[in-house]
Amino acid sequence: MTLNRNEQKLADLNQPKPWSGINAFRSDPLVVDIAASMPRPLRDDFESIGRYVTSPEAQDLARMANEGVPKLRTHGPRGERLDVVEFHPAWHALMRRSMTSGLHASAWEDLADERGRSHKARAIRFYLTAQLECGHLCPLTMTSASVAAISASPAVQKEWAPKILSRKYDSTNRPWMQKSSVTIGMGMTEKQGGTDVRANTSTAERVGEGIYRLNGHKWFMSAPMSDAFVILAQTRDGLGCFLVPRLLEDGSANGLRFQRLKDKLGNRSNASSEVEFSDTFGFVLGAPDAGIRTILDMVTLTRLDCALASAGMMRASLAEAVHHVRGRKVSGKPLIAQPMMTRVLADMALDVAAASALSFRLAEAFDKARDSAEDAAYARIMTPVAKYWSCKIAPALIAEAMECLGGSGYVEERPIARHYREAPVNAIWEGSGNVMALDVLRVLTRGKDLFELLFQVISRDLGPAAKKTVDVLRAAMSLCERDEGAARMLVEQLALAAAAAELYRLGAGRIADAFLESRLAAGWRSTYGMLDSRFDSAYIVDLLYPAAI
Repeated sequence: MTLNRNEQKLADLNQPKPWSGINAFRSDPLVVDIAASMPRPLRDDFESIGRYVTSPEAQDLARMANEGVPKLRTHGPRGERLDVVEFHPAWHALMRRSMTSGLHASAWEDLADERGRSHKARAIRFYLTAQLECGHLCPLTMTSASVAAISASPAVQKEWAPKILSRKYDSTNRPWMQKSSVTIGMGMTEKQGGTDVRANTSTAERVGEGIYRLNGHKWFMSAPMSDAFVILAQTRDGLGCFLVPRLLEDGSANGLRFQRLKDKLGNRSNASSEVEFSDTFGFVLGAPDAGIRTILDMVTLTRLDCALASAGMMRASLAEAVHHVRGRKVSGKPLIAQPMMTRVLADMALDVAAASALSFRLAEAFDKARDSAEDAAYARIMTPVAKYWSCKIAPALIAEAMECLGGSGYVEERPIARHYREAPVNAIWEGSGNVMALDVLRVLTRGKDLFELLFQVISRDLGPAAKKTVDVLRAAMSLCERDEGAARMLVEQLALAAAAAELYRLGAGRIADAFLESRLAAGWRSTYGMLDSRFDSAYIVDLLYPAAI
């Protein structure tokens, strides 16, 4: 390969060229293997997204969308209420591309090539796109997941689903029925309750068949320029779930008053707001006292996306780090050949592979849950587990990857800085770590038999290590039944065991061996680089992160 003059100068200065123009799909052997059995048009689609997300043009859009943060305009020049949020054009470009790819719709379209694998196919698209920019994925996640909640009211679903599933992006500020497509936001938490949504004080009064008037506030309303929001509010019967349009049919505001946009650590391209609402009408979804059950169908899907996005950001960050250390020399030899560096990279690569495999396995369980009791149990238990573990390890792993680049990794010019700021939100959004652990305890209390079905899956795929591993899981379950505070130990052990089992099922061989022995058979560890010499670190890195050609 011939270097141009600028690249040669950088090489002379011991500076690797930027990690760009490398197909994120084709350079990921694990995902290529997972997609190998899918129809050719799907694999071509993954290839296209893989090329796009690492292209200089797409990286520039991601950078600009995060530098040009959204701005709230509450009032116009005559003092009139506007309540509109303005986004950088780069945001709209990202949204347009991702909606064309169907990230908000493909799970529900019943396309021939995706039949029986729609969640898994979408998961690959989502994972690849997360390697570019995650802020714009927030409204797409909620829009996709909203179909589950809206289906609780067939009349509402009939009117709204065609607009939700349209792949033609429409950012105009018009009533939803006049648009070619719509996006859906979400409002659950309030100041006094936070995650404890049963403490919500917003109220909803019935004014017609399936129609209510809402009054109250939401502390976090994500994607405030969405065309409608799924909102919880108290009815006379209990906590209900509602679809609340942002604009009325005549184009006037539906009583929503945005107070401010959150100044967030990350997720900066996406707007999150505080909102108050008065005499705001909404359509009830499901029974007026079934709000928690209705919205949890939506939340379950968003939790899968949290795990996928975290895995995608870890993959992109480590790929950039591996690329950098391959091209930089220290003490006369490539940095990647330095023993401690090789071991750190290999250790991280195992976690990224495991988190990715676990997230795709969960998506597959969603596809099969209707026809398989084992997959239904897997989806119920492993959704909070995968969300917990993938999101928990992401900030530390991305920080370690940043350290591999040294000072040049700690600057805003590189995507890794954006990934690092973004990483914590997935552990917080849609339920913090403790909320995920409590959800697993809820299954332990109400549906303990589901664990037996899950253990059948793990045992079948884990092989010789299955008995000892399942014995440990049973001991952790028993401890949790006596001590709620031990729940995180059970959740982490479930994540590690299921991830190892999936790596074996995928035929990952020595990768699976190294993960199993270092995570499940070794003592507790808090940092990366703890693999011992039994494992071939160079093999692990080269296999999971092949050198770009």
